[in-house]
Formats: sequence, C-alpha cells, structure tokens
Amino acid sequence: MNFTNPRRRFARAAVAGIALTGLLAACGGPGDDEPAESSGPVTLDFWGWANGQEAVVKAFNASHKDIQLKYTKVTDQLTMQKQLTNAVKAGNAPCLMQNTGEYVTSWVSQGALADITEYVEGEKDKFNPGSWATGQVQGKVYGVPTASAPAFTIYRTDLFKKYDLEPPQTWDDFIAAGKELKKHDIKVTNYAGEDPSTLEVLAMQAGAKWYAVEGDSWAVNFKDEGTLKAADVIQQIIDNDLNSKLSFADYAAVQRNYDNGGTATRQISTWQMSGMVQNFTKSFGDWALSPWPTFKGEAPKTPAGTNQSGNLTLVSEQCKNKEQAAQAALWMSTDTGAVKTMASPETGSGVMPALADSDAYVSEAISEKLLGKNYEPAKKIVTDSLSTINTDWTFGPNWTAMFTEMQDEWAKVVNKEQKVTDLLDHMQQWTVNDLKQRGISVKG
Repeated sequence: MNFTNPRRRFARAAVAGIALTGLLAACGGPGDDEPAESSGPVTLDFWGWANGQEAVVKAFNASHKDIQLKYTKVTDQLTMQKQLTNAVKAGNAPCLMQNTGEYVTSWVSQGALADITEYVEGEKDKFNPGSWATGQVQGKVYGVPTASAPAFTIYRTDLFKKYDLEPPQTWDDFIAAGKELKKHDIKVTNYAGEDPSTLEVLAMQAGAKWYAVEGDSWAVNFKDEGTLKAADVIQQIIDNDLNSKLSFADYAAVQRNYDNGGTATRQISTWQMSGMVQNFTKSFGDWALSPWPTFKGEAPKTPAGTNQSGNLTLVSEQCKNKEQAAQAALWMSTDTGAVKTMASPETGSGVMPALADSDAYVSEAISEKLLGKNYEPAKKIVTDSLSTINTDWTFGPNWTAMFTEMQDEWAKVVNKEQKVTDLLDHMQQWTVNDLKQRGISVKG
C-alpha cells in the first residue's frame, strides 16, 4: 500500500505533527493497573451511537465465551463528549467507546485513553494507513478505526428537474440553485444551530489550518484565506435565507423535511444515508449523488468526511481489562459480518469500513432503495470522492472545548445575530487563551 495515496492517507491529517514532545500538556499514558480477576467471562461496557452496533454486539457476544460486551446507546457524537467527560471525572468511564478522529488528541491530553499499541499493532496491515493513523498520538495507538468517510452531495432529482436545475458543481452554482429553489419555498440546505461542522468541513476543503505545529508550539489561525473563503459561502446562504434551521434535536423532523421536499440537498457521507432510509416514506428513488461542490476555479477537493476523519473504537484508561477491550475493538472492525452490518444503510450506519480493501464495500454502504435508478452511478461518485480528499488538516489538543464554544457562536450566526467573521474573531481569541490556560505553548 502506498501511504501517499489520498485514498489511504486522509485520516493522517488528524494526527499531523503531534508527535513533537511537549505539545500536549499533561498527556496521560497507560497506568500500571492489573487485569481484573474473574472466574467468569469479562464484561466490558461499550458506549456508542451508531445504528447497527447493537446487532454487532449481539453477534460478538454469541461468538465469544470469555468476553462479553454490555452496550449503551448514546444519543449522538456531541452527547458522547459530555457524558464521557462526566464519566471520566467520576471514575466510571466505559472500557470501550465510539468516537471520531477530532477528539482523540483532546482525550489523550486529559489522560482518558489507554495506550493499546502492544495489543493491536500486529493487525495494522488490515487497515488502510490513513484510517489507522486516526487513532494515534505521539506514535502510540489509542483506538481501532471502524470507518472512513467519503463526502459528496445528495440531492432531490425530482425537484431539480422540475425547476430546470443541474447538480451544483461549484459553491457559486449551489448558491444560485438555492436562490431559484427559494422562489418555490424550498431550501437548498439545512444549518442546525447546534452544529458548526458545516463551517469546519468547508474550511477543511478550502485548505484552512485552524491548528498547526510550528516548532515546539501550536499555531492557531481562524482567519486564514481558506476559512474566509468558506465563511463567505456560508454567509451568502444565510443572508439570502437559503437554509432551513432545523435542529437535529428533533431528528425525525429533519428527516421528514427532506422526505417532504422542504430541503433539496445535503452534503454528507455514506453513514448519513441510514437515517434517510430509516425515516423516509415518500421520496425513495428521488435522490442522486453528485460530487462535493468546488470553490470556483479550483480542482475537485473534498473534506475528510462529514464525520471528521472517520470513526474509532477507543479504550479508556480506566478500563481494567485493556487487552480484552482491544481484542473486542479489533473484532468489531474486521469481522466480515460485523463490517457488512455497519456498512449497510439498512442494517447499520452506511459507513465505509476502515479496512485496506474498503472500496469493495461501496455497494454495501449506499442504498439502492434510496437512490433507485441513480444507484449505479452513485458508486463512482463515492469512490472518486476518496481520491480528492484534502489531507492537510490537524486537530488541536483542546478541540473538544473549542468545538463546544463554537457551538454557541454558531447558533448566533444561524439566527443572524452575528456574522461568520464575528464568530471567527471570537474563536481566534478564545482558542489561544484556552490553550495558554492549559499550559500549552501557543502562537496566534
């Protein structure tokens, strides 16, 4: 495998430059706890939010006598960070937890994750190197990757045909389509007030570098050229009222809105199709995929997935059975049945596996029921997106706290209480100050 191949290296961005000594203050390493003694099978708590995990846990428990998983379903990715924070403080963190690449550095810096390198290193060739790197910090492995995240646009073909629109190739096209759809009381996209990942992924696509390593310090820049380019697109959409403002707190309402034709497009990855399949009743067969829109005059480039460099199963430092937890994490990511369950939008989350041969699962990860006659062309859209991912992105050591702060500011943007550039000014100052308060060397 060629590590420089974009398909195989996109998640490498999540850990770029972090191996330099001193960049993570109070970075916790594995403790000296002894394995828990037990006369029966070891039971491991596992927290996750992805559809299909309960079925995978059931299959694991049926095929293992010495290790059993006790699954708890968490509401979503952001809720996981809050519940995990409380559990770590209380000393009762689960042994295993689902999470995404952007949070690994933050949790490692807090000493919350176990170094499982010795238990999993021999299996790394089963995974594409980019996804494998997502769980690494300072050369140590803290999680086993479960998914990669190709990114693309899904749109309502019936609405685009009715109003004589073509799938947007650029963000300028996207805004123009939004203005036409607005005439017919249809929104082109949805911006949930609690979810600033829209800004994150557009900035990522545009080549922004919110965090970077310079010498022995972190450099912070929320006002670079790429971020401002992304901010301009978002501001135009908000200023022209082209977006719905439905909160994912009422997930069913969001899905009904798409199903009923209230919003005509989404920029998503394969895993988000499962929610559409499981909630739609009217629009099956009316959806198609197109490439992620480009910035005018630029070559195709997509962000590292709308779920931020892929999913992982992490092992907590508080776990008393780290080796068994690591074995369970490996099984869930490599067992053929488990991978197929999670890859399907019908039975799982529609995630692209993190395996070395993940391209072979494209047909499993997209829904023929949702796409109808557009199913076969969609396969090429997915595979092509894996070859155009922008890899030059680094998640900083206070990402969790930063993203939480950004949520509040993003809500003000969506509600037109401030501009995107106001948010960026605030986040620049806040992030630098927060890193300094943590004792982390920072420039910005």
